[in-house]
Amino acid sequence: MEILIVEDEQEIAAIIQECLEAEGFSCQVCHDGHSALRIFSEKQPDLIILDLRLPSLDGLEVCAQIRQQQVAHDPYILMLTSRGEEIDRIIGLSTGADDYYIKPFSPRELVARVRALLRRRLRECDRSQLLRTKSFTIDLEQHCVSCHLDRESPKNLDLSSSEFKLMTLFLKHPGRVWERGQLIEKLWGDDFFGEERVIDTHIARLRKKIEPYPSKPRFVKTVVGVGYKFEDS
Repeated sequence: MEILIVEDEQEIAAIIQECLEAEGFSCQVCHDGHSALRIFSEKQPDLIILDLRLPSLDGLEVCAQIRQQQVAHDPYILMLTSRGEEIDRIIGLSTGADDYYIKPFSPRELVARVRALLRRRLRECDRSQLLRTKSFTIDLEQHCVSCHLDRESPKNLDLSSSEFKLMTLFLKHPGRVWERGQLIEKLWGDDFFGEERVIDTHIARLRKKIEPYPSKPRFVKTVVGVGYKFEDS
């Protein structure tokens, strides 16, 4: 699970990061609202620990802008503040925060709250049979992919088994860069024997079915020297 820590006090941010990474979580830290929005659009973390008071763009506005974005999975947002008035809690939660914690805090209790929110995320992922981005929806139960580039007339895509697995993997992890070997392992596991470049053929076939202009990919991007990533911004 990926966690983004947005806290302008660097010492507090370091304490939070140390506590969470000691529990096995993967963390990224930034110290202002604009950086938080940029990192969110690139990484789409599972949970955001968001300080209410941030320079230039405060936590309430960051929270509101994140909730307005169309992403495959909305992150949980745990808002931090040094103020304890009831009105702050109401404003924070009405903006879209999932939980609210007042500084100074107990690192042990903070970790417990993070674990509780992420357990909720895992339960929701288990129940959900749909994956969505701005332009695509995958129904895992029906094993079908639909494209919404034409809002008035969405169409179902005729994908092979390997192409369906690729799209499912891409929609589950938008923005993540995959090496060819990693994609092969996800698609075929230990049953694969051959050259890693075979994945390029499958990507090319997939692009012909999902890209408006396959020679200039909009969704499945090549990362030179590494592999591929999926974007739907």
